Amino acid sequence: MSRTKPHEIVERALELSTADGCVVIADEESSANLRWAGNALTTNGVTRGRTLTVIATVDGKEGTASGVVSRSAVTAADLEPLVRAAEAAARGAGPAEDAQPLVTGTPASPDFTDGPAETSSAVFADFAPALGEAFARARAGGRELYGFANHELVTTYVGTSTGLRLRHDQPNGTLELNAKSPDRSRSAWAGRATRDFKDVDPTVLDAELAVRLGWAERKVELPAGRYETLLPPTAVADLLIYQMWSAAARDAVEGRTVFSKPGGGTRIGEELSRLPLTLRSDPHAPGLESAPFVIAHSSGDDASVFDNGLPVPATEWISGGELARLTTTRHSSALTGLPLSPAFGNLILDGGGDKSLEEMVAGTERGLLLTCLWYIREVDPATLLLTGLTRDGVYLVENGQVTGEVNNFRFNESPVDLLSRASEAGRTEKTLPREWGDWFTRAAMPALRIPDFNMSSVSKGV
Repeated sequence: MSRTKPHEIVERALELSTADGCVVIADEESSANLRWAGNALTTNGVTRGRTLTVIATVDGKEGTASGVVSRSAVTAADLEPLVRAAEAAARGAGPAEDAQPLVTGTPASPDFTDGPAETSSAVFADFAPALGEAFARARAGGRELYGFANHELVTTYVGTSTGLRLRHDQPNGTLELNAKSPDRSRSAWAGRATRDFKDVDPTVLDAELAVRLGWAERKVELPAGRYETLLPPTAVADLLIYQMWSAAARDAVEGRTVFSKPGGGTRIGEELSRLPLTLRSDPHAPGLESAPFVIAHSSGDDASVFDNGLPVPATEWISGGELARLTTTRHSSALTGLPLSPAFGNLILDGGGDKSLEEMVAGTERGLLLTCLWYIREVDPATLLLTGLTRDGVYLVENGQVTGEVNNFRFNESPVDLLSRASEAGRTEKTLPREWGDWFTRAAMPALRIPDFNMSSVSKGV
């Protein structure tokens, strides 16, 4: 089975299906990674894998039911039992609330019958020597580097009983680098997202971390409170990704989210920010390319297995500071009367600013500069109040200069509320969300200045 081309597996599964409708998704994944600690490589490896998802639909008197079964390492002997399991799941289920006719009309991918794209250790051909140079510099500078680089390439094949034959290659790379002082009293982090590791230089990140470790030589204790705070692009990405994960139109119409309008309806059309912020997704955004059609392995608030293959257009979620769209499937679009807006594969915030984070620091009289956020959890869905912790460096800025490192904090903030209070947006740049980097990496954000970010309590973690 491993030698069988993925498109042939899709075709064979469709041939085996006796259901009224069938969708088959084959995901071919390969990955390569490097890990290091104490200025030395520790492990590296390459993996390969295949996951097959069969979605069967069965028509009945009361409506159409769906059954979904996914399995990895499927052999030729496993293929028919997998198809039958999906059909049995559909026949044993009640009518699917999100049932729609399977998608038709999306043009076939011209490379559908080609073999999957694959990554290998060769992706690190230029990166690895530069990493060795970073180790040498760090060692000479009295700091230790820890971290990992991971590159994966997933080729997804989607075939349906209605004739769709679609394919998408999704490269995804992440680099996380942590520098520590030998006594572990100081720590700094930097991360990058990349498609091919040709646009990341670990020596540049090491130099950035060396500066931050230098800032941390002076310690300043600050109490909890509200501080003018510069949120770097990575922190902005983490907050806005969670905001978009909470932006399903149906939930808003039913009065269950921050985007619900008191008395009924949604807040579409309301001003969310005084800044001319535009939050958008575009599957063809340079360097952030994502699937231009829906790939849904299961149904949920913002996805439907019946929508597989539906084109995904460029979408503005916030336009000029106003809420413009909420995520919808075909079902929830019809239910709410809102435009069809499939879920997104990347997220871009444009604020009209052109300042770098360093220039924003230079324009700060007194405030805090964050490195990143982590352990973000929801407190109140009605306001989208989130709590979480700062990590790997919170720095005090005085008269345009970083003068020391302060203690970490727990924060309590709503990203929607933060947008309304933001007083400045910097230059939009590609960034790696640290908290959600395992699930979502394709983001471009500006730094944001928040006049009164709520540091609700002191945290002793680093």
